[in-house]
Amino acid sequence: MQKRQEQQKPMQKWKMATYANNVYSCGQWTVDMALSRSHNLISSSSLISGTANHGSKFGTEAKTNNLCFQRTKERIEKMFDKIELSFSPYDTAWVAMVPSLELPQAPCFPQCINWLLDNQVNDGSWGLHNRPSWLVKDAVLCTLACVLALKRWGIGEEQMNKGIQFIMSNFASVTDEKQQTPIGFDIIFPGMIECAQDLNLNLPLRSSDINAMLERRHLELNRNYTAGRKEYLAYVSEGIGKLQDWEMGEEEIFLDLTTCAMAFRLLRLNGYDVSSDPLTQFAEDNQFCNSLKGYLKDISAVLELYRASQITIYPDESVLEKQQFWTSHFLKQELSSGSIHSNRFSENDSSQVEDALKFPYHVNLERLAHRRNINLYNVDNMRILKTSYCSLNIGNEYFQKLAVDDFNICQSMHIEELKHLERWVVEKRLDKLKFARQKQTYCYFSVAATLFSPELSDARMSWAKNAVLTTIVDDFYDLGGSEEELLNLIDLLERWDVEEGKNCCSEQVEIIFSALRSTICEFGDKTLTWQGRNATSHIVETSMFKETKCLRNKSVPTLDEYMENAYASFALGPIIFPAVYFVGPKLSEEVVRDPEFHNLYKLVSTCGRLLNDIQGFKRESKEGKLNSVSLQMTYSDGNMTEVEAIEKIKVVIKSTRRELLRLVLKEEGSIVPRACKDLIWKMSKVLHLFYMNTDGFSSNVEMVKAVSEVVYEPISVNM
Repeated sequence: MQKRQEQQKPMQKWKMATYANNVYSCGQWTVDMALSRSHNLISSSSLISGTANHGSKFGTEAKTNNLCFQRTKERIEKMFDKIELSFSPYDTAWVAMVPSLELPQAPCFPQCINWLLDNQVNDGSWGLHNRPSWLVKDAVLCTLACVLALKRWGIGEEQMNKGIQFIMSNFASVTDEKQQTPIGFDIIFPGMIECAQDLNLNLPLRSSDINAMLERRHLELNRNYTAGRKEYLAYVSEGIGKLQDWEMGEEEIFLDLTTCAMAFRLLRLNGYDVSSDPLTQFAEDNQFCNSLKGYLKDISAVLELYRASQITIYPDESVLEKQQFWTSHFLKQELSSGSIHSNRFSENDSSQVEDALKFPYHVNLERLAHRRNINLYNVDNMRILKTSYCSLNIGNEYFQKLAVDDFNICQSMHIEELKHLERWVVEKRLDKLKFARQKQTYCYFSVAATLFSPELSDARMSWAKNAVLTTIVDDFYDLGGSEEELLNLIDLLERWDVEEGKNCCSEQVEIIFSALRSTICEFGDKTLTWQGRNATSHIVETSMFKETKCLRNKSVPTLDEYMENAYASFALGPIIFPAVYFVGPKLSEEVVRDPEFHNLYKLVSTCGRLLNDIQGFKRESKEGKLNSVSLQMTYSDGNMTEVEAIEKIKVVIKSTRRELLRLVLKEEGSIVPRACKDLIWKMSKVLHLFYMNTDGFSSNVEMVKAVSEVVYEPISVNM
């Protein structure tokens, strides 16, 4: 702990606003990552035509899709040759009004004056050339600021007159409730009217209109004073003018909460051991309300705080726990009240909030999240704070097109892989086992939703095939096999090097053992290509089937005994251990046998076992089986209800999941490659989703929909 605290000292010196560069540099980093990812996709196009014996039709379609994908990618790459933001006439005008220190009668930044003279719109306004009809109020605000700047230096009489004419022609928009209102408009615009009077700028306005605006500003300035309002008034201080106390504008009040929360989350998820201390000031809802974002009821800020609060990796981070409690409550309340829909730029906010609440980080499978984000993506890159702004080459339809093409190309490959899996089930005669659940689609979905890149085909097929086999063996021991068959299968697995078809007491045992042996050998052989060594012996060792001798033991374990062995009984070993060999990094014997690897496996398996226990409690109780819920109740001497026992198990799951995430994100002292740790974390996400509402493989509307969206339905959006 001491070491961690020392590592965090440099981070604790950061101000919140400097957690990351800025929104656009963060955007550049994100796009660079996306382009790198797309490069991997293009370079792996040969895999698309070669994996699972794909047909020529698929190959032709893939080539066509890849060509379109490559063109979109190249177009986006060219965008970043030069980053362009929309010019802000409003901000430029205020900078243009700054006098020179050496010569107060002249502007400090004459180039800003020149820009105003050169960039007036034909209708006399300053702002967007093709502005929407609901953005006139913003244009009036920008135009008045520009006219004031020109008047301040006695320059551009023609431009000023055209600007005044535009203001007067559109003055009705000032009180139009249907217009989008920039932040602080009722303070800033009347303040500029006063400034115009001081500069003897002739605005042919009725005194009654001016008085009405000044009265609105007076009421706005004299509302109940709070800390959040203090920040708000500092933010719109140019509209307060002589009424402002210029001694109160501390630098900290302008720090951007949204960017800080996002930066904390991204840094921590990418392996940086950043402290949560800077978020302490937002641990309670009243602290947020006393900030600028809180005063403005900024939903996006609360949403980022909520997302950041989920990246809890230490047991002593009460700040994040408190933050998660109030942000989730706030978002639910805003969602139910309908207030999120009050802003025309928040049309997608309600969907984003619903999505974030329904699928927290530990449940959110990447491919499902990508699909939802694509559908929610707003190609209108305009935003409004005190004035409108946008990026000319960030946030447009080309990004959405790239994402859509990427998703559909990968999905085409996933469909072919699923067909291969279904053929494999028939070839191995697994469909002949009447007792077994035929869940190959769900097994494949679980990996396609997480390890979706084309180059990870071997990892997907390993995960999916071994998941199918694990499900069948589980059903065999629970339902389908006799005592003799179970012992026979255990004996064959322990001897291993047995000729297929020999020494099997039944056709069921022969089918299962043959499928297990051939599949393990298949992926063992493939490790030679990926790893430069054959890992069959390790894959055999990590199989669950040596643990099955105790499955029919009727003795009642203690809680400690159950918890100590719960991870082994969940049987994730045959799925996880073969797949990690196919995600990229070279794995030595030292790494795969290191306690760190085993601990990661134990943590994810414990989560899975306990999640399964909660959802399967009622069914297993009827069958006379024990699990962690029933054991909690048994050893409480009747003092614990089912609900209380489940809540206690949920606490254990939460702490186990937190420790798992800590180890996954840990960089210093870790010898397990991040790609392998990510696979284990993805398995944890799959388990949390599968057991969120049901006992795993049970079909329900939500799961059927999820499978269809990831595997079968291509994305189609209007672009």
